[in-house]
Amino acid sequence: MYAVIKTGGKQYKVVAGKKYKVEQIPADIGSEITLDQVLAVGEGESIRFGAPLVDGAKVQATVVAQGRHDKVKIFKMRRRKHYQKRQGHRQNYTELQIVSINA
Repeated sequence: MYAVIKTGGKQYKVVAGKKYKVEQIPADIGSEITLDQVLAVGEGESIRFGAPLVDGAKVQATVVAQGRHDKVKIFKMRRRKHYQKRQGHRQNYTELQIVSINA
């Protein structure tokens, strides 16, 4: 069974038992959270879509870790104008392990 959830402005196709890195969620490591913004639930060939959310569907997940992704380097330059700008960014993430999907 799988589900399509929405968290942090992004959509993820999740399966029970797997780990996913999502946008940062303010939760302690080891705590269990409920993701109730479920857009679709499916198993095999049968899929239930919501309009926009599936009624009564929830995904239970455990917070495994909080961390930061690798640095993304930003470099801007205007040729012949003596302009160069360097910048870096590290995005925070929360690693979740999906425990169960309740449709």
